[in-house]
Amino acid sequence: MQANISTKLLHAFLALAEVKHFTRAAERCHLSQSAFSTVIQKLEAAVAVQLVERDTRNVTLTPEGELFVEVARALVSDIDAALSNMADYIARRKGRVSIAALPSLAANGLPGVIAEYKTQFPGITVQLFDALSDKCLGLLREGKVDFALTAPGVNLSEFDTRTLCSDPFYLVCRRDHPLAKRRRIKLTELAGCELIHLAKSTSVRQHVDLLTRGVAVTHTGLEVEHLATVAGLIEHGLGVSLVPELTLFQFRSLNLVAVPVEARQLVRPILIVKQKDRSLSIATKGMLDLIELRLKSVGTSSWHRRGAESAIHILP
Repeated sequence: MQANISTKLLHAFLALAEVKHFTRAAERCHLSQSAFSTVIQKLEAAVAVQLVERDTRNVTLTPEGELFVEVARALVSDIDAALSNMADYIARRKGRVSIAALPSLAANGLPGVIAEYKTQFPGITVQLFDALSDKCLGLLREGKVDFALTAPGVNLSEFDTRTLCSDPFYLVCRRDHPLAKRRRIKLTELAGCELIHLAKSTSVRQHVDLLTRGVAVTHTGLEVEHLATVAGLIEHGLGVSLVPELTLFQFRSLNLVAVPVEARQLVRPILIVKQKDRSLSIATKGMLDLIELRLKSVGTSSWHRRGAESAIHILP
């Protein structure tokens, strides 16, 4: 049996079960007596059983009516709880936001935004996965995250993407390196430099290969997974490296210098990526709005430099 029962029918029946009087129950429900009687009849038709014994003076419930009182109370309670729970989600008192982000962004920038968001909406659970680009997209594809903050790569056509910010490249070297005192360098000036690389699977490496195409750089043969390793190798005079501004906070040695590279057309874009034809929750939209606001209101360069200047000398 598929019954079509509205909350109006349930509330009317519960009022009648309580006062045992059609006129008083109708008044409580702000209905005329005839309209109220029609409501009770509709309920009985919906459950296909008589719920009320009627005579000229008294109203009593049938055995089935007594049983349905408990059913009606449970249904009304469940509906009220569901609506209250939905109101909490709409007001962002409850919910979940799940983000996949590049490690550089997850460590530098996002923590402050997440902290601000949690202060405003402490009932929202925020999940953060720090991962390389391919893993970020994999988590998004599997539905484990709501959106990803990552660099361009292959197989993006299946997603909706837009640019969040641009991440310019810097040369990181020791203070005694010949290019260390330059305010800005051109790509051609990297000729002869011994480069320390990140792994080929990283978006940084892919952009560095693009940057240095046609430039006579020397490959040291050093390819590592972690930026802290890159910093240690540079500090010991084993070469230099090209890294995006987002990663500069990782180079915490006072002996290192970061020099901007004149290649603005080859900056690393940071993209907001989400699944096509899938709406974001109110909580997720709020988080994404805050991320975009904080990046765009402060400005890409200064937003990242605040954390980096204490770690590395950045030439203006």
